[in-house]
Amino acid sequence: MASNSMALVVFAATLILCFVSSFAEFQRLNHGAKASGSLSFLVVGDWGRRGAYNQSQVATQMGRVGETLDIDFVVSTGDNFYDDGLTGVDDKAFEDSFSNIYTANSLQKQWYTVLGNHDYRGDAVAQVSAALRKIDSRWLCLRSFVVNAEIAEFFFVDTTPFVEKYWTDPKDHTYDWREVAPRKNYMETVLKNLESELGGSSANWKIVVGHHTIKSAGHHGDTPELVHLMLPLLKAYNVDFYINGHDHCLEHISDSDSPLQFVTSGAGSKAWRGDVKNHKDLKFFYDGQGFVSMQLTQTDAEIVFYDVFGQVLYKLNKSKQLYSTI
Repeated sequence: MASNSMALVVFAATLILCFVSSFAEFQRLNHGAKASGSLSFLVVGDWGRRGAYNQSQVATQMGRVGETLDIDFVVSTGDNFYDDGLTGVDDKAFEDSFSNIYTANSLQKQWYTVLGNHDYRGDAVAQVSAALRKIDSRWLCLRSFVVNAEIAEFFFVDTTPFVEKYWTDPKDHTYDWREVAPRKNYMETVLKNLESELGGSSANWKIVVGHHTIKSAGHHGDTPELVHLMLPLLKAYNVDFYINGHDHCLEHISDSDSPLQFVTSGAGSKAWRGDVKNHKDLKFFYDGQGFVSMQLTQTDAEIVFYDVFGQVLYKLNKSKQLYSTI
């Protein structure tokens, strides 16, 4: 009887831990802007292939641009390790695809990272574990979190659980839904917390980062679940940019009825899918490897798209007025 009681206690404690992990509010982190009040960073996605498919070449150019811009940090839009994430915290792929690739001095800054669908095909819990930060202190991957960078707030959202087909039709893949299931509760809680964070933000720039596209002319196209569930929040709370990966391209799409801009940076390694869809709000599309830089001041944003040779392909500029609170 005693052993049965202990088993019930352990089971209940496990349920409580799972509940807390799944339904906790977004963790908030601080990252100061430069003394001038400006901020600069790079965005790269869909990269982790042990240097193959031009990953190393993209990393080299990121280092060059990062030095020129004196970047403050790097944003990774997910699918960090191919093809099936990490096997655990001791998987050599972490160093082979991350630490040993992004070696430039300018890239020795904090990396803020979200999970992608390929990351969920391995040990997703390992990627959000603090154990990886002991191997490489640059690495910071959480499920959903906020980075307050003074003139801008970044809202990182774990989008993979939103996509229904990964749950109902995973084909020959196995997804690591620990700390996430049940899906319905997860989505409701993330959306509630995202709305709370966006509504409480007074930052000059509001930037949401997720792995999956909301709008895209690329291979995967729009993600219906995010269009229906997340896009209305981004519009309602005047988000300036939604940044994603997933499609292995570089892309800019505007929103036809709001100031929101969609930026895809998912070209960190394997690209050149060769299929582009018509999209009425498409401003720029490049179906090859590369990355993105962003520079922010209180009133101006400049986003630059680079190819694998570090050549500038396209620039997006956006300005806004400062309003007095007096």
